[in-house]
Amino acid sequence: MKKQEESVTSKEHKKHSVISRPAYGNFARNEWAIVGTPCGAIKTLADAVIKALSADYKCAYVDASHAHSDGGETLPGRMAAGAVAEYTDQISYHQFDLNTELDPFQFRQFFSDMDAVLVNGNHQQAKAQVVVIDESKKASLQKRLEQLTNVQLILLADNAKEVFDFVQEVIPDWQKLPLYRLSETDKIITFFQKQLQQAKPVLNGLVLAGGKSVRMGQDKGTMQWHGKEQRYYVADLLKQFCPEVFISCRPEQQEEFDSNYKTVVDTFTGLGPYGAILSAFREQPDAAWLVVACDLPLLDQHTLQRLTDNRSISSVATTFESPHDGFPEPLITIWEPKSYPLLLAFLAQGYTCPRKVLRNSDINMLKPINPDALLNVNTPEESEKVKQMMQE
Repeated sequence: MKKQEESVTSKEHKKHSVISRPAYGNFARNEWAIVGTPCGAIKTLADAVIKALSADYKCAYVDASHAHSDGGETLPGRMAAGAVAEYTDQISYHQFDLNTELDPFQFRQFFSDMDAVLVNGNHQQAKAQVVVIDESKKASLQKRLEQLTNVQLILLADNAKEVFDFVQEVIPDWQKLPLYRLSETDKIITFFQKQLQQAKPVLNGLVLAGGKSVRMGQDKGTMQWHGKEQRYYVADLLKQFCPEVFISCRPEQQEEFDSNYKTVVDTFTGLGPYGAILSAFREQPDAAWLVVACDLPLLDQHTLQRLTDNRSISSVATTFESPHDGFPEPLITIWEPKSYPLLLAFLAQGYTCPRKVLRNSDINMLKPINPDALLNVNTPEESEKVKQMMQE
């Protein structure tokens, strides 16, 4: 794979806006290149790890084939006739064939839904590496030392007794790394499980309070149902589940907020809640966001507890089923980091409905234990109804 130069060096490029970038490697956030042993051994190890992880995580594998390396082989399917791409529904799986160069930006889009990507390091590079000490590939590994930028695990093949001297030199702290035999599959699987557990995205809270409340006739965020403004009440609820909580607002609202509460100003303007969610991801793209509208006066701690206890980081989002229509409820939802590129992709196709994204994505949808907690209030009539319910 050709390296894509991403560094900003020219004066012209320095004029571009600087925003937070997701912590991607060449393919995904969590990726490991296995290097130092024959391709067959890499595939065998990858099969064992993926089989163990796939029950809880979405996994992918990256490799290369030399079948067409001489350029003399006929391209498969309609690509031989000049097609750039061909899609085939293989019934039990889907197959895409592409006859075009791919760069890291495109790979990250393709793999954005993956929780773990294992890479054949004999052909491709990755952000982290697993080094196998194998006498049969000693010379090959010595040529790849520049790839060893973030070694996290060292494995000894059956024919190896100790870590090669040149590996020790390029990895000064190699003795602090886990060191297993290549045959110790259970220990290797446990290593990857721990890595993915540690990589679980932090959960931020986001209170949606940037609407203009046209139907209500007054700012819904400042209405008081529980002795304080609702936007602050919801924020305080979220603080029980999130290390950081922010209130989403329009730029002109920012100065009116209590200084004890953090805000995220809408930068995707004119898109309602959709823009607020994107604005939050723009600030912290590697965080998950527990998004709650400010117009849910009956929201309670038990409802949020159920949502966070059943969070699925492998899904795009964890949400509740609406008691009214059975569809996902987007404004009390945990949006995982992998939803960020998905939301942008839907926006690029002209859609700004969070519910549409949820309905067309892999989500974890829960039955609410208290359906009334999802009741949102948009009009004075609905407000009066909720007041009566709270007095009963």
